[in-house]
Amino acid sequence: MADIVPAETRSRMMAGIRGTNTKPELILRRGLHALGFRFRLHDSALPGKPDIVFPRFRAVILAHGCFWHGHDCHLYRLPSTRPEFWEAKIVRNRGVDARAAAALTELGWRQGIVWECALKGRSRLPLEKVIDECAAWLNSSSPALEIRGRS
Repeated sequence: MADIVPAETRSRMMAGIRGTNTKPELILRRGLHALGFRFRLHDSALPGKPDIVFPRFRAVILAHGCFWHGHDCHLYRLPSTRPEFWEAKIVRNRGVDARAAAALTELGWRQGIVWECALKGRSRLPLEKVIDECAAWLNSSSPALEIRGRS
């Protein structure tokens, strides 16, 4: 199936997609800040420039977009236009994620992942539940957290 918009329009649309300060990231930051958590943003000194960094807890939270990170949920669907390109891109993104996660673990950082589907779409969870789970994890000694939408 061909794209429904001209190439110039599609290019402009794709260029407008942000890598930082995304809606899921802003939702998490707002909720955690309201609970009294203080953090750094996109710390370039850490592998992968994690979205939200909690130095006091030696923890990071990553707000992963389901499309860009190839999550197995209803929000991810491989585009029918140039599927080879998109599949290679998603595989490459997953590889970058895996390398950054391994490097963070090596440095002793705990990692939490909140998937976009937990915050939007038909499988979303109540926002308070997501924020409370993140807060409980930060206050624990658990090495990892993953919050995904309802199945």
